[in-house]
Amino acid sequence: MPFSPDSAHQGADPRLAGGRLTIDLGALAENYRMLAQRAAPARVAGVVKANAYGLGIAMVVPTLWQAGCRTFFVALPEEGIAARRAAPGADIFVLNGLFGPESAPAYAQHRLMPVLNTQADISAWEAFGWDGKAPRPCAIHVDSGMNRLGVTAEELHAFAHENSLTQAVTPLLLMSHLACADDAASPMNARQLESFQKVRRILADSDSSLSNSAGIFLGPDYHFDLVRPGIALYGGAPYNGGRNPMKPVVTAEARIVQVRHARAGETASYGASAALARDTVIAVASVGYADGYPRSASGAGVPLRYAVTNGAHGFLHGKRVPLLGRVTMDLTLFDVTGLGDAANVGDHIELFGPNIPIDEAATAAGTISYELLTSLGKRYYRHYVAADQPQ
Repeated sequence: MPFSPDSAHQGADPRLAGGRLTIDLGALAENYRMLAQRAAPARVAGVVKANAYGLGIAMVVPTLWQAGCRTFFVALPEEGIAARRAAPGADIFVLNGLFGPESAPAYAQHRLMPVLNTQADISAWEAFGWDGKAPRPCAIHVDSGMNRLGVTAEELHAFAHENSLTQAVTPLLLMSHLACADDAASPMNARQLESFQKVRRILADSDSSLSNSAGIFLGPDYHFDLVRPGIALYGGAPYNGGRNPMKPVVTAEARIVQVRHARAGETASYGASAALARDTVIAVASVGYADGYPRSASGAGVPLRYAVTNGAHGFLHGKRVPLLGRVTMDLTLFDVTGLGDAANVGDHIELFGPNIPIDEAATAAGTISYELLTSLGKRYYRHYVAADQPQ
């Protein structure tokens, strides 16, 4: 699917927007190809739930398709319908299951395959007619220790025995989900691997999938037939500690709407939370928690947030600039004293991107990169940088 220059810009008018997002689809494609190389011979799916982690299914899915991705995972059937429009030939699985018998016709109409997580899911899918090549294609999720979604090993045994007689559904994939893969030293990883290895024999004719982004880096024992990266595709660190091997995909920036000169002894922001020990140059940026830039990024500027006292930083004119006071709904202050007179109205401060890694920004806010991406607001002007054609 070719990149469409007509849709390379989305969201607010750039002249009127308080913030802008630059989304590097080339970096997204490179991340996919790197993961595919690392996971080979396993196939690599693309997890595009939550509107492709906030970056836009309509742009992300065609880019991944160009890079070689043929299987996608979403959380909700509505997301699956959007992914189907973007990739008519793809295999699309809905992670959150079948939303009752009444939802089955929509899955069939849009060729979405439910991930069956309960006996009720299985029964509802068995009862629904299917006009495709195989009767009622689906995935079966078996719980291997996370206790979030999935049938038990005993329920999987019962399903496999019944289905061998009735052939009511076609389980193309058996999957489970790792709870602690971002911590390679966690004994939970080996326990879940052992559990999954045992139950996958029950559906020996189905492909198997266990690994998320972090699981890919646990090694080939965890890869099986298909891996399901999410955050790593979008540039987030797939595991704790060490260098992030992924290319940054998203740069978030906020427009400066005022530059103020405050004196030592004065205060700034709500609650007079920033007491100024020196004469300070303050850049007022048009971004806040209404845009998905968390209030908790204020650090000690927010009461009850004592674990991270320093708060976040921005990046402007080649230097890091600390956040000052509290992030508010629409505005955030940065201390740009170190820039002299370089900061001007209309400049854009990087919130995260190539100079402020997204995981650093997330840590400063006491959260994770997943939340920063999926919380990106609608007020940003979005610029998509086209990916190269597939090699």
